[in-house]
Amino acid sequence: MLCGIDEAGRGPIAGPLVVAGAILNEPIEQLNDSKKLSEKKREELFEKITKTSTYHIVFKSSKDIDSKGISQCLKESILEIMNSIKANEFLMDGNTSFGIDTLQHKIKADATIKEVSAASILAKVSRDRYMCEISKDYPLYNFEKHKGYGTKAHVEKIRKYGRSKEHRFSFRLKELGEEKGGIQKSLF
Repeated sequence: MLCGIDEAGRGPIAGPLVVAGAILNEPIEQLNDSKKLSEKKREELFEKITKTSTYHIVFKSSKDIDSKGISQCLKESILEIMNSIKANEFLMDGNTSFGIDTLQHKIKADATIKEVSAASILAKVSRDRYMCEISKDYPLYNFEKHKGYGTKAHVEKIRKYGRSKEHRFSFRLKELGEEKGGIQKSLF
C-alpha cells in the first residue's frame, strides 16, 4: 500500500507550510498535480479524497518555519505522516528524502502518481482555505487573493504596513532591501 506525500506553501512569504499524506482506498478520476487543476476542480476532488481515502495533514506555522527552517519543518511533517498512516511505501514529490531512509522520492510524482496527486490536492486546498480564513483577521494584506505568495501587490502591502504575525520573518525580500540586513518589524 502506497502513501503519497506532497506539500503546499514552501515558497510563500506568509502563512503555513502544509504537508499531506494520502492512501487511496478506491480509485478517483481526474487526479493531477494541484497546480494544474482549477480551484473548483481541486475543491471537488478534495471532498472525494477526504471521503474515500486514508490521509493525514500537517500544518507548520510561519513561526515554526522561522525558528526551525523550512527543511526541518518538512522533515518533521513527513515523519508525523509516516507515524500516523500505516503503509508499505511512502513516496514524496520532489528530489530529496530529507534524510529519511524509508522515504522514496520522485520528481513530478504529483503529476504522475495518483496517491501523490491526492496529497498535493489535500495540501493545496487546506492551505488555501487557511489563507482565506485568516484574511478576515488581516484584511490589509488580501491573503485571500495571493495566498501569501510574494506578488508585487503583497510586497507593496508589506512595504506599507510591515509584516503581520502570519508572515515569515526569515524570508528576506530583495524588493524591500532586506537581502543584506534587517527585517521589518510586525505591526500586527
